[in-house]
Amino acid sequence: MSEQMNRPHAIIVMGVSGCGKSSVGEKLAEALHLAFVEGDALHPAANVEKMSKGIPLTDEDRMPWLDRIGEDIKASLEKSKGIIVSCSALKRLYRDRLRAAAGGKLFFVYLEGSRALLMKRMGERKGHFMPVSLLDSQLATLEVPTGEPGVVTVDIDDTVDGITATALEGLASLGVTG
Repeated sequence: MSEQMNRPHAIIVMGVSGCGKSSVGEKLAEALHLAFVEGDALHPAANVEKMSKGIPLTDEDRMPWLDRIGEDIKASLEKSKGIIVSCSALKRLYRDRLRAAAGGKLFFVYLEGSRALLMKRMGERKGHFMPVSLLDSQLATLEVPTGEPGVVTVDIDDTVDGITATALEGLASLGVTG
């Protein structure tokens, strides 16, 4: 077996709000027998308050959150345990920061969908702090990870099970197996 397959896997399920990061992350964690961490739960209270008021986060707001996610990934890998985290990871700068925290041992599943589908899904959610009004801000901030190493792109115009199956196929092509 290759070194890639022997070491624990760290995977970030990424994309804008409403793309299904949490649902897909939970299914991937189940399929790959890895722990799942809800990235939104790691946001400082000030970030949650800001977003719930419809105020977009700045890079300065996001850095402590990204560092906390990076610390969780690093701690898991140091214990030789794999982990899956949901995190928007909208910019290359953010993904590179997370890669550095993980010692380069990080994969991304990018959940991609049309604005119309994302708006529909966000409108159907109950009890989430992120208002639909912030979707355009996230789409404007998004730097699509096409061509970056260790990235699997999955179209979200499918069921959660279908999206998860496609993500698992893509991850397997990169040497990530359960």
